[in-house]
Amino acid sequence: MATVKPKPYAESKEELISGSEAIGIACALADVDVITAYPIRPYDTVMQYVSRLKADGNFDFDFIVAESEHSQFEIVKHASAVGARTFTGSSGVGWFYAFEAITVTAGLRMPVVAMVGNRALDDPGAFGVEHNDAMAVRDLGWHLYWVATAQEALDMALIAWKVAEDPRVLLPFALSCDGSFLTHSQAIVQVPSQDQVDRFLPSYQRGTLQLHPDNPITVAPQVNEDWLMEIRKQTDEAMRRTSDVIKEAYDEFREIFGRGDPSPFIEEYMCDDAEIILVGMGTLAMPTRVAVRRMREAGEKVGFLRIKFFRPFPAEEIRAVLGKAKGVAVIDRDYSYGSPSFGGVLFHELRSTLYTLDDRPLMLNFIAGLGGREIKVGDIGQMVETTQTAIDTGKIEQETTWVSVRE
Repeated sequence: MATVKPKPYAESKEELISGSEAIGIACALADVDVITAYPIRPYDTVMQYVSRLKADGNFDFDFIVAESEHSQFEIVKHASAVGARTFTGSSGVGWFYAFEAITVTAGLRMPVVAMVGNRALDDPGAFGVEHNDAMAVRDLGWHLYWVATAQEALDMALIAWKVAEDPRVLLPFALSCDGSFLTHSQAIVQVPSQDQVDRFLPSYQRGTLQLHPDNPITVAPQVNEDWLMEIRKQTDEAMRRTSDVIKEAYDEFREIFGRGDPSPFIEEYMCDDAEIILVGMGTLAMPTRVAVRRMREAGEKVGFLRIKFFRPFPAEEIRAVLGKAKGVAVIDRDYSYGSPSFGGVLFHELRSTLYTLDDRPLMLNFIAGLGGREIKVGDIGQMVETTQTAIDTGKIEQETTWVSVRE
């Protein structure tokens, strides 16, 4: 008589894994039905890992290796329409090659969860991290979250399905993971048990919106001017609702799993009495926190605010933190050619956010770490020094500075 193979995650345990492997484990714990793959670095490591889980008999799912990134997203979009829980991903120009399908996924309210292994856009080519690839979906109706650690990658993947599949939302979710720094770097991760995940994450139910022969509905209608504005407004209302759904899911996650920051949207580090607050996203949190600790030891009132959710953008929480500072130094791992101040995307979002404040802090923008270049503690010290000079003189000589660029 054949023995029954035990569940690989029957018990909560610690594992030394990368951010990509953490998301692969989350796929198994979430019992994802359909995963599509097409190789492009650095996201492809998650597909390598889930294929190994399948080959070892630890994860049963439909694994479809597509002929392009475009097909990847088309497949999961249609699978989601018929009620399958889905996962896919890409990086850089691969993410862009899938853009038609990515756009439609949000417009059709399909709660696909995708990983973006952030990398520089070609040409010139680079495998290192930049945020412009994922940023491209910011206006389409996708949730957009920047992950900082492998633990957060696993945890937020589980939360992503919970939020995206909620009938009040039904919008896709992109997990942005900095290439190499997160996708390939290993760390100790607390992997939850299957029982914990089952208590947290219900099965995916589309209800009357499920495409099925017994439920004839129209998908992707051509509505022209007759109904397009009404449909766009419905999507807007769903995105407005999602903040409350995220809070509910996050609170439930903390109760079941026993971990998580006070806020799902932002992370504050030594901000309470800070006169200068550095702001950024993703894995730059580690060197920035080190720099802040050292400056605090030297008596400087400096803090760090990490933005987790870029969409929905947590404007109220950000205003509450940054409104108390004298100066704000925004670190962008992206750029926006020809934009106001010739700055980064995050900088302009934050300046718009703070515009309604009567007493606004001085804001400076620093473009750093493009193409995977390391952002060092000394670089952050220079940003703070430049910001302090602006505070002391009451004058901003240069709004946007490119950091550590050779002449």
